[in-house]
Amino acid sequence: MSRPSPARIGGLDAAEAQIAATTYETLDVKLDAARRLFWCHLRPLERPCFSPELLRDVAAMQRSIPQMFHRDLPAEESLRYFVCASAIPGIFNLGGDLGLFGSLIKQGDLAGLTRYGYAAVEAIHRNHVAFDLPVVTIALVQGDALGGGFECALAHDLIIAERSAKFGLPEVLFNLFPGMGAYSFLSRRLGRQAAEKFIFSGRIHTAQELHEIGLVDVLAEDGEGEAALLDYVDRNARWHNSRQATYRARRRVDPVELRELRDVVEVWAEAAIRLTDQDLRRMSRLTGAQDRRMSATAA
Repeated sequence: MSRPSPARIGGLDAAEAQIAATTYETLDVKLDAARRLFWCHLRPLERPCFSPELLRDVAAMQRSIPQMFHRDLPAEESLRYFVCASAIPGIFNLGGDLGLFGSLIKQGDLAGLTRYGYAAVEAIHRNHVAFDLPVVTIALVQGDALGGGFECALAHDLIIAERSAKFGLPEVLFNLFPGMGAYSFLSRRLGRQAAEKFIFSGRIHTAQELHEIGLVDVLAEDGEGEAALLDYVDRNARWHNSRQATYRARRRVDPVELRELRDVVEVWAEAAIRLTDQDLRRMSRLTGAQDRRMSATAA
């Protein structure tokens, strides 16, 4: 993997070329210099989940952004938007690496589960704080966002979703709970009671349903998600400064701190270690379903 140099870049065209030359094992990245928009497409190699390899690449990519687009840049060279999308048709991301979880639980490896969770919430938190830059972060969901995939989307300033996209937190089905930010973000958006109802239900929700309760900000027709995103960016170009400042103020008024996310990870890891053999069999069945889904998508 090659990474951008931390040295100041001579303009957006140079940044666009440098980002185009940057390669990751599990990500595709590019810069739309005209719109000052950084694209990141998740491209996990096997199961469409947040594997350790995907988390590694996401962290490296996230660290590169403030190196290239630091606050000392002139306004005309600064980044305005960051978009997280998926390179897999019909799937945004199906969440945590359940195969790895099962293995660590069987070994009684609490430290390993905690390390994984820390890596996940650190990546989620970098998106949530927009890399400490005057940037608006957007999740473009053109397929299923389940478990950690949904938590990833929730961390962004905006969610733009195609109508056929599905969202859900299935962890309750194997006697666990979503420990990578769902409670923190949902309780701030919906209130504690509604957040717990959402988590305990284990239901799969449509993009339309989440748009009606305010979790999805823009609802697009199938196949038109990217066009809807670019239309949003172009329509709001004149007011970008006020938009990013408003989202920054929202984070200050109702913050989700990294320490909070890490504390919840520790609760999650301790609960995971207590799962029974029956719970692990249910987790394994869900893992198998994810593998079959990926195989069907590849075919």
